[in-house]
Amino acid sequence: MRTIDVNEAIDGSPFGGFQWMVVGLCGLLLIVDGYDVFVAGTVLPTLIAEWGLTKPQAGALQAWALFGMMFGALIFGPLADKFGRKRGIMLSFLLFTSATMLTGSATSPTEFKIFRFIAGLGCGGLMPNAVALMNEYAPRRLRGTMVALMFSGYSVGGIVAAGLGIGLIPHYGWKPMFFVAAIPLLLLPVVFWKLPESLGFLIRQGKQAEARRVFGRINPAAGLGPDDKLVFSEIKGASASVFELFRHQRAVPTAMLWISFFCCLLLVYLLSSWLPKVLQEAGYAERASLLSLVSLNFGGMAGAIMGGWLGDRFGLPKVVVGFFFAAAVSIVLIGFNLPAAVLFLMVFVAGATTIGTQILLYASVAQLYNLSVRSTGLGWASGVGRIGAIVGPTFGGMLLAMELPLQQNFMIFAAPAAISLVAMLVFTVTAANRARTVALAAT
Repeated sequence: MRTIDVNEAIDGSPFGGFQWMVVGLCGLLLIVDGYDVFVAGTVLPTLIAEWGLTKPQAGALQAWALFGMMFGALIFGPLADKFGRKRGIMLSFLLFTSATMLTGSATSPTEFKIFRFIAGLGCGGLMPNAVALMNEYAPRRLRGTMVALMFSGYSVGGIVAAGLGIGLIPHYGWKPMFFVAAIPLLLLPVVFWKLPESLGFLIRQGKQAEARRVFGRINPAAGLGPDDKLVFSEIKGASASVFELFRHQRAVPTAMLWISFFCCLLLVYLLSSWLPKVLQEAGYAERASLLSLVSLNFGGMAGAIMGGWLGDRFGLPKVVVGFFFAAAVSIVLIGFNLPAAVLFLMVFVAGATTIGTQILLYASVAQLYNLSVRSTGLGWASGVGRIGAIVGPTFGGMLLAMELPLQQNFMIFAAPAAISLVAMLVFTVTAANRARTVALAAT
């Protein structure tokens, strides 16, 4: 009989086909998630015209899905710690795809808000659980890269939404953009069949036979026998309570991450909701304004992958600080009536350093907390971030209704990036001090 620590074993094993399957499945789910989020920005100008909405009203309309995301993150994160991440992911996926499809049948702003709120519940629940699952199956040396690669699916979903918007909206209106969500429901049986449960959860539940079967697919050379016992080095810890996030010298890092999440998601949803409309009013054609969302999400995908690669080599906090600096500069420059090619380049950089940085922040949270509170930490950070996401479109609508000069608008848009830059500098220092203290205590 052997006792095998699966956390250490995964860290020492090569990254194999089973783990690539987990990356692919979670990435596929996040493509659908990203589509649901960014489809709202593609249809917003059409909804304003069709329903006669003011800009503040349109911003509030967008916020309902984000309210749902906030509650979904706060509810499904802690539940997954108790009932399993696979179940949390499956339920979240079913919820948001069904509600997104039903949004296409909305005949009034009230119906639109209700369906978008329900869809938001599912979106908010999927993200933290997918990150936590991927973080568990990736070896530590590749964790930032693999989480970022998986999360790039979120940006692919935004690209698909913008691309379909260019082709569908001028000819068929906004409703088909939501009916398309029926297609991903066909993936549900595949996800149920192929997606593994969290190894840590299986071990905690005493399901050793199932845990051995999953671990055998990760490391076939281990040659597990029926009497071998799997353990997880982080399995014994505090209960999944929000108060635990502020213990063990984690108070300041947790607070700084929450501030960064708030500001970063504010920027992501501010840009994704209002960028096409603002560029249309600045004189760019409808097609060019929608292409800006393509550029934004291509940047998000590139920023996530590059940031994950850099983070594994130089440390995620340092990379995040640099990204927030680049975000502030690029957003300011968007407001200078640039030539189209330069504009799309700045939008690309803004996407890389906002959407991409959001993904790096999730990876930072996953690395700060141990297994017993990881989903709770991810859920609460995401939930606080969703408050920023709600503020973003609403604030954007109110700001644009004031009809300030374009440059001034984008200077204000860049302020959250500057605040996040300071917060992550503080996080970098305090997290490094905490790591040194933990290392000294271990010796």
